[in-house]
Amino acid sequence: MIKKLPRLALVLALSALAAATPASAAPLSLPAGSTTLAPPAAAQEVPLFQALEWIGEAAESRDGYSRDLFKHWNKGLNPTDGCDTRKEVILSEAKLAPESGARCALSGGRWFSEYDQVWVTAASSLDVDHMVPLAEAWDSGASAWTAARREAYANDQGAPTSLIAVSGSSNRSKSDKDPADWLPVEAFRCEYASAWVGTKLRWQLLADPAERDALTRLAETCPDTTVTYEQVPL
Repeated sequence: MIKKLPRLALVLALSALAAATPASAAPLSLPAGSTTLAPPAAAQEVPLFQALEWIGEAAESRDGYSRDLFKHWNKGLNPTDGCDTRKEVILSEAKLAPESGARCALSGGRWFSEYDQVWVTAASSLDVDHMVPLAEAWDSGASAWTAARREAYANDQGAPTSLIAVSGSSNRSKSDKDPADWLPVEAFRCEYASAWVGTKLRWQLLADPAERDALTRLAETCPDTTVTYEQVPL
C-alpha cells in the first residue's frame, strides 16, 4: 500500500506554495465531477507529488473520438519557412542539426530518443509524440473543447514537454496509453511523469483513478522531481 503524506503536511506545503505564487496565478475552477484541489494558473518547480494533487480525478470516456478532430500538423511557429509543427520539433530537438532543404526536407542530423534511450540518425525514423496522446486528451476533457483549442493542443510548442521527438518504434509501443499501461525506460520515468503531469495541468485535463495511482507510485520513486507549467486559458 502506498503511504500518503499526512493531511496537515500537505496543507502546509500547499499554503507555502500559495504564498509564493504571484497574484496573477489565481486558482481556476475545476470541471464538474472532478475531485481535487484547484491548481494555480502557473507554477515553477513544484514537487511532483504536489502537482499531482492538482489534477482533477474523474472517469474517462472515448466516445466520439477521432484523430481528425485534432488538426495536425499545422504550419508551425513560422508559417513561411516550409516546416510544419512536426519538422519544427524535430529541428529543435536535434543534437546534431540536420540540413534543411526545399520544403523543409531534412538530411543528416542526430537525435536522442528519450523513451528508449537510443540514438537516431535519420529524421524519417522519428515520430513526434504528443506527451499526453490525443486520444487520452479527448478522454480526459478535450471532447468538450472547440476545434481551435484541439488544434492548438495538437501543435503545442509553447511548452518544451508537450511534444517530443522519439523513435518510431517507441512511439508505437506507447500508442495512446497513459502511465497505468505504459512507461518509458526507467532512466526517463521521472522526467516522463513530470512532463505528463505538467501537460495535464497546462491544458486543464483530468485523470482517471488508475492513471492517478500509477503517477502516485512514480512520484514516490522520484522525490526530487518537479513540475513547471503555465495553463492555456479556456
